[in-house]
Amino acid sequence: MTIQRELGEKGEKLAVAHLQDLGFEILETNWRYKRAEVDVIAMDEGVLVCIEVKSRSYEYFGPPDASISRKKEALLVDALQSYMDVINHQWEIRFDIITILYHPQSAPTIKHLPGAFFPGLS
Repeated sequence: MTIQRELGEKGEKLAVAHLQDLGFEILETNWRYKRAEVDVIAMDEGVLVCIEVKSRSYEYFGPPDASISRKKEALLVDALQSYMDVINHQWEIRFDIITILYHPQSAPTIKHLPGAFFPGLS
């Protein structure tokens, strides 16, 4: 397993623990639809939430959430639409981002961005 993959998996576990601490009900992790993989799908007080997790060990090229392109957002929207069809969810949805920045000598910084983007808005 590559170092980046290990970092990503570790970050996703931290993100899930963070969401559970906030009272989210975790429905799926690493849910795949065509070319997209949704890191976490959860319920937050009746709202279906798609969560993208970005883990980094440095910010040389900008913050972790800056690496999420419009194309990635479109893939997540399509994937969540498919998931909604599977579970027959017809209510509110939200797209969150959780960033995890690892520090050499201290605990990682977790940043949760609820409603980080909205489908169809540029």
